Amino acid sequence: MAWPHLMVLAAMAADPIDVRRDATVRAVESVMPSVVNVSTEQVIAIRDPFEDLLRDFWGPHHGRREPDVRYSLGSGVIIDDEGHLLTNDHVVRRATRVRIKLSDGREFEAEPVASSTPHDLALLKIKAPAGAKFRAVPFAAPDDLLLAETVVALGNPFGLGGSVSRGILSSKERRTPREHETLDVTHWLQTDAAINPGNSGGPLINLNGELIGINVAVFRDAQGIGFAIPIKRVNEALSDFFSPESMHGLWFGARLTQVAGRLMVMRVEAESPAARAGLLGGDRILGINGKTGLKLIGWGRELGTGKKVPLTVERAGKPLALFAAPVPERDFFNASIIKRRLGLAVRPLTRELAEQMGQSFFGGFLVDGVDEGGAGWKLRIERGQVIQSVDGQLVSDVVAFAKAVYALAPGDKLRLGIVTELRRGNFVQRHQGVATLTVP
Repeated sequence: MAWPHLMVLAAMAADPIDVRRDATVRAVESVMPSVVNVSTEQVIAIRDPFEDLLRDFWGPHHGRREPDVRYSLGSGVIIDDEGHLLTNDHVVRRATRVRIKLSDGREFEAEPVASSTPHDLALLKIKAPAGAKFRAVPFAAPDDLLLAETVVALGNPFGLGGSVSRGILSSKERRTPREHETLDVTHWLQTDAAINPGNSGGPLINLNGELIGINVAVFRDAQGIGFAIPIKRVNEALSDFFSPESMHGLWFGARLTQVAGRLMVMRVEAESPAARAGLLGGDRILGINGKTGLKLIGWGRELGTGKKVPLTVERAGKPLALFAAPVPERDFFNASIIKRRLGLAVRPLTRELAEQMGQSFFGGFLVDGVDEGGAGWKLRIERGQVIQSVDGQLVSDVVAFAKAVYALAPGDKLRLGIVTELRRGNFVQRHQGVATLTVP
């Protein structure tokens, strides 16, 4: 008769499964090759008037002060085999040089592609030799989140190698937004998985090894509270980053997301080329220009030619053939939209125009006319005044101004920063104020 402990040992020898390699370990092993360290340099030129005076006097005999260089470290995650990666916008903002280091030790330069301050996301592209391929993290479905499910925060802080912390999903979204809040914190995920500053920009994954969020912050006033940008918001940002508008300055007016490896239309803007083509929210993209299986970046490239291209979509389970023709953004988003919706005729206040008008400054938009009865007229905006900001953001491009106006629904509020200059002899009086319009 065999002893019980000998029977257990025999069973273990017959079954080579390592009990340590549980679901967490397997998820980490599958995703860690996609996790990178992100290091940045920001060169800040320092100008000292006293040193300028000495340099003018002594010429080459006076030494030049070296610029100040600031360094930042964070993490990121590769999202496609071509080397596009995501990190936090605050990690790479204003960087003059970005380097990334993979978990296997390889290092590359990376270049910024796009960023979104409200989402706190930035898209980078690894500068790698032609044909190089990278391991990409798979995305979870946008709303596939389970409260209290086990989640893992990954990072490559300080370039020392992979960092892993495990916890649960504590909340799917946090709190009501505060007025004028710049970050989209309302929908951040909360987790008790430890997130340190070096993990910012790294992935938050589920036990299937799928990306459910991007690590972003830790709540300093409490222990065990970390935050991540949810995959749904990540998809929205990527839809903007890889749109023909962002990539090529062409307006198509459809926002897509990727679900189970296929592109699906989230929404279609009114009056847009996408609406004229017949696209509807919920359509699945089967092919474009004869190509199938495309991801978001391929979608943006195919529409980037500006030519009319054939589309095949699935609607109600049936294929449907359409044609898409993007147009230059300036052909639609121009001063005519501003006049139509706000009753204000505007033109950019260039340096030359400012000199002609006797203005002491330039930039923003000069009000050339006000339609009686329009939204601007009701607030007593006058000809000759200058619009310098829209909802607190400085505006210098008519496309951006027109887009902000176009996006408003009837009844929405729009805050315009107004500057008025009055000349009395050699004196100039400048008045600044804010006019809040209600869109008719």
